[in-house]
Amino acid sequence: MSDPQDVSPILQTAFAFWSSKVLLTAVEFGVFTTLGDRRLTGQELGAEIGLHPRAISDFLDSLVAMKFLDRDGDGPSATYRNTPAGALYLDRNSPRYVGGILEMLNARLFRFWHDLPEALRTGKPQNEVKHGRKGIFETLYEELPKLEQFMGAMTGLSRINFEAFSAKFDFGPFKTMCDIGGATGLLCIEVAKRHHHLQCTSFDLPPVEPIARNHIAASGLAGRVGTAAGDFFKDPLPRADLITMGMILHDWNLEKKMHLIRAAYDALPPGGALVAIEALIDDARRENLFGLLMSLNMLIEFGDAFDYSGADFRTWCGEVGFRRFDVIHLAGASSAAVAYK
Repeated sequence: MSDPQDVSPILQTAFAFWSSKVLLTAVEFGVFTTLGDRRLTGQELGAEIGLHPRAISDFLDSLVAMKFLDRDGDGPSATYRNTPAGALYLDRNSPRYVGGILEMLNARLFRFWHDLPEALRTGKPQNEVKHGRKGIFETLYEELPKLEQFMGAMTGLSRINFEAFSAKFDFGPFKTMCDIGGATGLLCIEVAKRHHHLQCTSFDLPPVEPIARNHIAASGLAGRVGTAAGDFFKDPLPRADLITMGMILHDWNLEKKMHLIRAAYDALPPGGALVAIEALIDDARRENLFGLLMSLNMLIEFGDAFDYSGADFRTWCGEVGFRRFDVIHLAGASSAAVAYK
């Protein structure tokens, strides 16, 4: 039994930004990509990524202590290498790279979270908009290469949840699926890989459609995965037996959440289903810390946007007319909330 007088949890959390910044900086500097499948001394690795001699051992050994790097031996002749997880998830050359979201955390959110106190007092965003600049998404949609790079960066994080969803959900009763806000088409691709009877459509804004088409073509699934373009706040959603929204609903306030739920209801046949994939907060709001922190992040990014629980989802969908509900745990902090018409 833990000692109630133990101060360690308090101090570990208070100093957690130290560890976070070391990992985020390592990704920014390309530590894991530079190593690849090699073993390098600190001096060799430091020279390749541009570290000052004073910083090399402290920086790299901190990553060893955090279990993000392995080291063989001690002292100047010791060699550093990637852990299996580091090679899989933090090397940019890996198809399962999740560092894209870490890069965004380092470049944007780390400094915006410094203004959490102001967000809590004002309820207003603390991102680029606060400083009189365009928001990140508005900027991205103006430049296709930047948009494609951003969406590619997000796929690593999404893939884990989408693979779990494609494995755990019962797709048997459905013949067509439309993913709303489908970005690169990743959710449709992962589902179509496993469920050959489904015809899938990835729906997003017009600038996104060519990006999705390229990814779908590269997957070899163009025959069963198509695209559709539109604005989900202005246009009706494409009709389908199953409508999915991966990390979409939490971006909006309650009024816009309800608009999307109603639009999905209208596009579904009787027996159809709406699925929202999110870091769903547990109903008692005591357990899923990541979901709660993600909701604070929505405050910092958008002001009135917020994450929600399965119970919240059931209430909103029930008001629209959905009859049956389920929550399926996917991976880590994420789950799929399901509403059946």
